[in-house]
Amino acid sequence: MPDRSQGTGGLAFDTSKRSWPNEINIFFALILIIGIFEALGQLLPYMDNQSLLFDTRGRFDTIFNEARLQIIILQVSIIGIIALGVTQVIISHGIDLSSGSVVGATAMIAMSFAQTELVNGQPNPKAIFGPWAMDLPVLIPVVIGLVCGVVAGVVNGALIAYTRIPPFIATLGMMVTARGVAKWWSRGNPISFPTEQYAWIGSGMMPVVWFALLAILFHFVMKYTLYGKHTYAIGSNEDAARMSGIGVARHKVLVYAIAGMLAAFAAIVLSSKNLTAQSGMGLVYELDAIAMAVIGGTSLNGGRGSILGTVLGALIFGVIISGFTYLKLDAFYQEMVKGAIIVAAVVLDQWRQQRAAAKA
Repeated sequence: MPDRSQGTGGLAFDTSKRSWPNEINIFFALILIIGIFEALGQLLPYMDNQSLLFDTRGRFDTIFNEARLQIIILQVSIIGIIALGVTQVIISHGIDLSSGSVVGATAMIAMSFAQTELVNGQPNPKAIFGPWAMDLPVLIPVVIGLVCGVVAGVVNGALIAYTRIPPFIATLGMMVTARGVAKWWSRGNPISFPTEQYAWIGSGMMPVVWFALLAILFHFVMKYTLYGKHTYAIGSNEDAARMSGIGVARHKVLVYAIAGMLAAFAAIVLSSKNLTAQSGMGLVYELDAIAMAVIGGTSLNGGRGSILGTVLGALIFGVIISGFTYLKLDAFYQEMVKGAIIVAAVVLDQWRQQRAAAKA
């Protein structure tokens, strides 16, 4: 019989408790969902043997339906950027309900500093400020937007860390306040006509590029840096983290500040992509971002989750929404399914934790 002892004292390692990473289960779930939609496309009479992801009509140079693939990843990339920050907040055993409203407020403020002075040779009809704030270098509106997000996140984190009010209440207050700022900034009027440099940020497939780059960055940050280790430690056991010397309050402020910054960057990309900013931008984005994180295996009890899981959760989210459109189902069914998916993901998470506790 092979020796399975490890470490000091030869502690036995029980191979029955070995498990593969949760991200593999999420990937299999993604494949299963794609398979279900593909099967429905073949079985439902009105679908005429269409495929969700594959090119069955020779329109593209590859076997894949490139147009639909682009739609799927584009429609989740901007909310996915928000989900990267929300994932870190949830891992720290918090919640952020304000990210959607921060998107609306930041989009309005950033766009007002990104406007061009002339439109078709005439003065900008939607100008917010005078000539001094027109045709500015693209770095200025981007930095102003990111600062707005960081300020919102710092306020959230400080309220939670230093006043000890529940994250739900603190971020709910910020959600209402930021939405009010978005409406107040231009008295509810849309802000349009950005400079070419600002418009480039969200052009074409750039939202996907930003999402991928940020996902890679924060994957390494959460996995290999002290910031990531402290975030997991606080989410797992805040008291133990404090006793081990981690500055819990300061770290919480930092986590929420990063989440606010990512929400602000998503707002910049969104307003750039749409070439306009409106006060209603980002409505319920916070719920979709939370859903992506939870579907990706992030535990609402804190201490567990990953950036890779959230990316897979975003893809599942996109495939489901695109799949419903592909099946020609009405939009309100999508909202019902979103709610059911969130509840099912939380139930599955609770079941996983109970099972792990029973094996321990």
